[in-house]
Amino acid sequence: MEIRQENQNDYEEVYTVVKEAFANAKFSDGDEQELVARLRKSSSFIPELSLVAVEKGKIAGHILFTRAYVGSFEVLALAPLSVLPQYQNKGIGLALIRQGHSVAARMGYGYCVVLGHAAYYPKAGYVPAGRYGIRAPFEVEDENFMAICFRETKETINGVIRYDEAFGL
Repeated sequence: MEIRQENQNDYEEVYTVVKEAFANAKFSDGDEQELVARLRKSSSFIPELSLVAVEKGKIAGHILFTRAYVGSFEVLALAPLSVLPQYQNKGIGLALIRQGHSVAARMGYGYCVVLGHAAYYPKAGYVPAGRYGIRAPFEVEDENFMAICFRETKETINGVIRYDEAFGL
């Protein structure tokens, strides 16, 4: 499997991957593929943090990290992570997360936030975001609103995350 930066030639295939990945998801509004398209056009889009996992010439997964803010502090928001159903539970999602974290840390980012499954994201190091003083702008269980810090710091962020307008929040 190869993980690489997404390019414009991938957009149509990624659209299908995201749509299929969330087709039967329990907590989905069915808009994830449109969210990716909107985020690509936003000022929060970071091309280096839109990654695809390619298996035998086919895109099997995609991950997108975009800019978000807690006060004046710039953080990342992971959304969405998509893996085609036939490739799920094979480590592709975690590989995409780890590669994204590596790129983000090299780019100087310190934190990433995710709204997701409480049993999945801790495998990649995520903890309840409240531990870093980050709060959601909506009602959510602490166990589902998580964050990770990429570097050792005594700095505490304290505030409500502001997502890009593309999220429609």
